[in-house]
Amino acid sequence: MKTSIRAVNGFRVWDSRGRPTVEVELVLESGITGRGIAPSGASCGSNEAVDLRDGGASYGGYGVARALENVAHLISPALVGLDAMCQASVDARLIELDASSTRDKVGGNALIATSMAVLHAAAETTGKPLWSHLAEGRAISMPLPEVQIFGGGAHAGRRVDVQDFLVMPVGASTFDEALCICADIYRIAGECMEARGGRMGVADEGGWWPNFSSNEEALQVLTGAIERAGYGNGEAMISLDIAASGLYKDGYYRLAMEDRQFDSDAWLDLVCSWVAKYPILSIEDPVAEDDVLGMRKFTDVLGDKIQIIGDDYLVTNVDRVSQAITDGCCNAVLIKPNQVGTITEAKATLDRARDAGWGTVISARSGESEDVTITHLAIGWNAGQLKVGSFSRSERMAKWNEALRIERGGAATKAFSGLGALPIKVRAGQEDAQASGRRSRVAR
Repeated sequence: MKTSIRAVNGFRVWDSRGRPTVEVELVLESGITGRGIAPSGASCGSNEAVDLRDGGASYGGYGVARALENVAHLISPALVGLDAMCQASVDARLIELDASSTRDKVGGNALIATSMAVLHAAAETTGKPLWSHLAEGRAISMPLPEVQIFGGGAHAGRRVDVQDFLVMPVGASTFDEALCICADIYRIAGECMEARGGRMGVADEGGWWPNFSSNEEALQVLTGAIERAGYGNGEAMISLDIAASGLYKDGYYRLAMEDRQFDSDAWLDLVCSWVAKYPILSIEDPVAEDDVLGMRKFTDVLGDKIQIIGDDYLVTNVDRVSQAITDGCCNAVLIKPNQVGTITEAKATLDRARDAGWGTVISARSGESEDVTITHLAIGWNAGQLKVGSFSRSERMAKWNEALRIERGGAATKAFSGLGALPIKVRAGQEDAQASGRRSRVAR
């Protein structure tokens, strides 16, 4: 059978932080190949699949020799002869090799790189672009991008406590226009930082390195940049990734740079005050991964007003999403395939969330490469939202540019997900304001 797997080869390549990572090249009997490169995160949930690293002195402990040995001696023998066109069956065999939630025996990095390579080989066999292979003839819309403007938390030496300050160009009518809006805001935010004497390069994901005296000051500057760019009428809104697990200890949330701590209720009050004062439309991980009561309260108070995304809280795990639905926690899920280990498991999580009416966001990690698989997943799975990082660094721009190629290719629908991708009611007057903003841009 020409679509059966002939060989699975693992290689060491390098990610955007200059650390080793795993690339898998899979070869079919037909000679067709597929490749996948594993990303890695700096801020990780305790329940997600882990990168298998070597430890020791070499490469700062980040070597992947053990993961590559597992590709050669565990994964390859298990997959040779399987049909690459049956992604679910191949992934099931991968899961059999390491069924633990953290995948620490084989390594989540070895597993996801292999699963991605299978997917690419199958798409190449059909002669279709990967997004089209995934869509299976269904209509799709281009995703709403989330673009980081300021990096923080684990992505920027914890110079501010909140991990990501992002914009969502909800007033755009095409993906191309959405990126133009983000480019304007990114540039002006950089100018604002420079004028303050605070522009100090970029963080792991390409956002401006923060130089603020408080977390709220970053919100003030970002709001000002949005307004200066001409999108303060609701065309561009703010998204926060608080990554609150990194702020939580002994029952309290601590903002280290401000030397302040809060119990769960006081923390909720603080974040609600931010939502009331600034154009915030989405918040990711507003509470710690094990603060179920806090997440339920947060969702009860803000769930009909903003998107509440679970990342560390859900770790792309279908069972955790199902439990969160039962608990009344979150209304959206971040999908990071390397958090769970295989493409099939990531899709199952997305489907469960979508069936519940949740928002779904395909996301990159802080350690990335030129691999553009997630762009195709966001479009082919019709996820509605795509979070890649910022608007600089080539490992980020490769993914945004791939989406532009797909949009202009003619095969994709011209629909753009926009505000409709979020699981919330449109704020009063917001659509009218956005339409007015679009007309004014055309006039300019």
